[in-house]
Amino acid sequence: MADTNHAFPLAPHDHVFLGRDHDTAERRTWAVIVLCSVMMVAEIVGGALFGSLALIADGLHMSTHAGALLLAALAYTYARKYAYDRSFTFGTGKFGDLAGYTSAIVLAMIALLIGYEAVERLLHPVAIDFNEAIPIASLGLAVNIASAWLLSGGHHHGHGHDHSHGHAHDRNHHHDEEPRLVTFDAGTLSVAVFEDGVPPRFRITAEADHLPAASDLTIETIRPGGSRHLFAFADKGAYLESRDEIPEPHAFVARLSLTEAGVSAIRELTFHEHDHAAAHHRDYNMRAAIVHVMADAAVSVLVIAGLLLARAFDWLWMDPIAGLVGAVVIANWSVALIRDTGGILLDRMPDGRIAEKIRTTVESEGDRVTDLHLWRLGPGHLGAIVCVATVTAREAAHYRQRLACFADLSHVTVEVQHAPGLSG
Repeated sequence: MADTNHAFPLAPHDHVFLGRDHDTAERRTWAVIVLCSVMMVAEIVGGALFGSLALIADGLHMSTHAGALLLAALAYTYARKYAYDRSFTFGTGKFGDLAGYTSAIVLAMIALLIGYEAVERLLHPVAIDFNEAIPIASLGLAVNIASAWLLSGGHHHGHGHDHSHGHAHDRNHHHDEEPRLVTFDAGTLSVAVFEDGVPPRFRITAEADHLPAASDLTIETIRPGGSRHLFAFADKGAYLESRDEIPEPHAFVARLSLTEAGVSAIRELTFHEHDHAAAHHRDYNMRAAIVHVMADAAVSVLVIAGLLLARAFDWLWMDPIAGLVGAVVIANWSVALIRDTGGILLDRMPDGRIAEKIRTTVESEGDRVTDLHLWRLGPGHLGAIVCVATVTAREAAHYRQRLACFADLSHVTVEVQHAPGLSG
């Protein structure tokens, strides 16, 4: 009968799975709320003073805009406030996803209301005060552009977490980090892992176009489990490329050895397994806020175009048609947001590629993964439960060490089944 060994931490650890940009995103969201609130008060007061019903109506619309963003801001604040509350088993990282899901539902309802109003106006046209409506729509567009700028500023990646990373991926080939630079006496070399539609290999270029001889350079990788692999290089003209492919995962210490004038010099680089382009890094709370603002901006553009055409050619039907198009655009965005955030709330596996890499890493020593659960804990944070069957005496700590190369695995539970009779 197989015995089971669970990996329990030696000391308590926190379950704070918030995005790295959490505090910045929270401040920016509150700033946009202030902007919308000021504009709302100005429009309502101005409309009352000057007798403009359209201005008052737009001010009330701005209040719904601020209300939707308030949901995002409160989610940030609540998640931060209760980040260390142990009654939340896996932390508060999903509050943003819950807020994003709710915002997506609100967006869908707004799309339905706009669509209903557009159809109503097609069937029963109403007179439009173009001289008043166009400036108000333009003002709304300006506020939305300013809001989008505030929300997106300093939030380029849509992810974050509290780990330190070392990457060696070419930014032009599905990764965000630039190639690594190492300096020898003869000059500086650029080291990258190239995998643009081909098996991954080391690629070496020279900063001053002075490549060393391929026979003078080697790279030895040392993985967390102690395994080593020596890579020789071939001269490809503009660059040197390793003859062998780099096995997954790409997490190791790379020891570069260069022989110059009979003297060898060694430099080391640390590589971590990490995929910045993965969807599990996205901050869906911020994405929902930006989508809300952009949806409003898109409608403003369509409304302005519709109003200008209606005034120029007396096409009153252009205004409701523009509204219908805007409703379709908003509905499409809301459905995509509902699908993404709903999958997170239901613990759908966030990235099949990482799951396969985890399986490959564990099974590389002849063991077998019998069960694997992978889910998102927050932006840039993944949780994993890995069940391993082995004929060896390895314990859970061994597999936890091997999985430490995955920087995004913030909470890992390993179950080991010692089964002497196990066969491939």
